[in-house]
Amino acid sequence: MNAPDRVTDWSTANQQLLVAEFARLRALLGEEAPQGAASADAQIALARSRMPAPAAIDTLAALFQLSPFERDLLLLAAGVEMDARLAALCAQAGAAQRPWASFGIALAVLPDAHWSALSPDAPLRRWRLLEPDEGAGLVNARLKIDERVLHYLAGLNRLDQRLQALLYPVPHDAPPLSATQSAGVQQLLSLWQAVPQTIVLEGDDATGQRDLACALAEGLGAGLYQLNGMDMPADAAEQAAFAALWGREAALLGAGLLVQCDGAGPERQAAALRLARHLPGLVLLAANAWPASDLPCHRLRLDPPEAPERRALWLAALEELDTPIAAPALDTLASQYRLGARRIAEIARQAHARNPRGDAAALHHIAREEAGRHAALPALTQTIKPHASWADLVLPAAQQQLLRQIVAHARHRLTVHHAWGFANQDARGLGLATLFWGDSGTGKTLAAEVMASELGLNLVRVDLSAVVSKYIGETEKNLRRVFDSAEQAGALLLFDEADALFGKRTEVKDSHDRYANIEVSYLLQRMEAYCGLAILTSNHKAALDPAFQRRLRFVVHFPFPDQEQREGIWRAVFPQAAPLAADVDFARLARLDATGGSIRNMALAAAFLAAEAGTAIGMVQLMQAARTEGAKRERPFSEAELRSWA
Repeated sequence: MNAPDRVTDWSTANQQLLVAEFARLRALLGEEAPQGAASADAQIALARSRMPAPAAIDTLAALFQLSPFERDLLLLAAGVEMDARLAALCAQAGAAQRPWASFGIALAVLPDAHWSALSPDAPLRRWRLLEPDEGAGLVNARLKIDERVLHYLAGLNRLDQRLQALLYPVPHDAPPLSATQSAGVQQLLSLWQAVPQTIVLEGDDATGQRDLACALAEGLGAGLYQLNGMDMPADAAEQAAFAALWGREAALLGAGLLVQCDGAGPERQAAALRLARHLPGLVLLAANAWPASDLPCHRLRLDPPEAPERRALWLAALEELDTPIAAPALDTLASQYRLGARRIAEIARQAHARNPRGDAAALHHIAREEAGRHAALPALTQTIKPHASWADLVLPAAQQQLLRQIVAHARHRLTVHHAWGFANQDARGLGLATLFWGDSGTGKTLAAEVMASELGLNLVRVDLSAVVSKYIGETEKNLRRVFDSAEQAGALLLFDEADALFGKRTEVKDSHDRYANIEVSYLLQRMEAYCGLAILTSNHKAALDPAFQRRLRFVVHFPFPDQEQREGIWRAVFPQAAPLAADVDFARLARLDATGGSIRNMALAAAFLAAEAGTAIGMVQLMQAARTEGAKRERPFSEAELRSWA
């Protein structure tokens, strides 16, 4: 005898099996059919033989460990919704004469009946597969099958509508991971398969945490859904309802849950830890840091990949796109932009789309553009696109040389620290924290702009008045946002007038002093760990905390310009298009005791005066501008100084 033909369409085969199961239940309820119960059993066997994969009812029964009676009870509740003949038979058999399934009918007609099937802790009610109507007594109550379960039995497997506003699917689109991330995935796979526990991820790489969660779920053959910490239920009743619904969904969908709590606050994080105790299956909690907890879990810290791993990611992403690039350009990209695998892959694709030839300068420009756009720099900062060059900077030769040395350090960090192994000797102090000190207007901010331009970086100026907060912990939070964003953007970080924040730590006399010192200590710690170039400017070097000064890689003094330097500044300050009168004498202008900033102010003011008068910029306008500028100083320019121009 030939074997029955297999039905390749699972949905059709599943429907055929349900029809046969409902026929069996009708026979048990006394339906007079020519074939009887034996024929229904034969139809069930035939339908099952044609199934290319297990039927929905069989999968559900296995997932939730239903007894044969519990399985039939669920089918009976589903049958009255899908089979009018079965509903009519239930109406005839039930005391209420209503077309619904009741526990009393099931106890009377279904084989292997047991009272425990509807206990609150039994699978049917625990996983909300069905519920008895309240108020009618357990025996005569209507057994209502959950709509989500009914759809599942019919062959439709979609996320419960009640959870669709809270959860969204995470596609398995993780890019090639770094070596550290891949090792983390393998470690967690082994740990979870041995002891299935909640996985707690922490660290500064939120995107990397998501990619690692994707890779882990894929390794376990599971889907993945994400719940944001701010959307998470907080009170006990809501958490219990969510846990029951998600537990059922985790089984039906074969999926894990990622709870992303970065930025959600300690209360939400504590709620996530409580919720995780009641969630079955693969559960991952992700945040920058977690409070102490006795939750049984596997922990893994994940920070953005270090420069050597970033270089490998850049190389892999560009090779996949067949985009050639020289090794020095790779080193620059890897050392300047603290990006994860996903962002590197995205930027590489965008760069390839815009410039398939793989021009290094174009790639660097796109990387800077994209990194800055996605860095989410806080309102505490101002991004400056640098345009100044070394020619615009008038400083003594020693200072010029020191600034170029700092640029060389920034450019070759990957080679020296990692390729040559200096980072292995001392993991601390690898950053390039630099202090520029000197009087206002001596070129400190301009020098930072020149260095940013030379390195191809954006310049991020920090508004210290916005960073410092009177509320405990807010200053540290603001500083963290600044450093994290600057690292991701690959920007040069400039703290202007830094002594306002980085001043000497005070003797602890009250709680305000104690918290002020905590802020400074946190800053010192972040400066040591900061992988980019941070420049601090101050008018008074002595105002800075000595402990902080010891952590500075470079200290550059910007002296008050001498007459020769002032003449150079005057000559460079006027654009080529600016009309200068014949009487402008740069040597005489240089006699005025002024800083570069003041000289720029005077040149600009004189230009406006000349434009108003409809003349070229001459000594008359410059003298008037000098008087205006001098009035802002504690010691105005003397008339003798000004008359020397005439």
